[in-house]
Amino acid sequence: MKRYLIPLILFLVLVGFLARGLVLDPHEVPSPLVGKPAPAFELAQLAQPQLKFSPAEMRGKVWLLNVWASWCVSCREEHPVLLGLSKSGAVPLYGLNYKDQRQDGMRWLAQFGDPYALSAFDGDGRVGIDYGVYGVPETYVIDKAGVIRYKQIGPVTAEVLEKKILPKVRELEAL
Repeated sequence: MKRYLIPLILFLVLVGFLARGLVLDPHEVPSPLVGKPAPAFELAQLAQPQLKFSPAEMRGKVWLLNVWASWCVSCREEHPVLLGLSKSGAVPLYGLNYKDQRQDGMRWLAQFGDPYALSAFDGDGRVGIDYGVYGVPETYVIDKAGVIRYKQIGPVTAEVLEKKILPKVRELEAL
């Protein structure tokens, strides 16, 4: 009887862990970068490769960095929300075109609209790796001191924007 008890207990513990995993939200993956300074970079702009962009230029402002790509299906899902956010002027929105071809990114923005103040071009994905990008799209709320305060994994929906991102932006702007 005891011989079957240990495997049964181990099996039940394993089932418990698996059941817990099934109810977790995959968009709630904790980021080790939240609460830490945003990784520094200097990249050529997508539309104007002769010009550079660095997050250091945004010091003193609360802003969003949205990681996107022309090949990303979920980026199309969030794009109308980003266009609306851009039109509202609620927060500066910058793009990071990730592991893409420059001409494909430009064509995509021309076709669907460009919500970004500018997009930096990360063709080889090294900056995305520094930011801990799991997959596109991902969006970061960065405070006035250049610290990442929130990370959205997956598309920004109207609900996420209204319930998580904009309240966080308002909170940070009040500081």
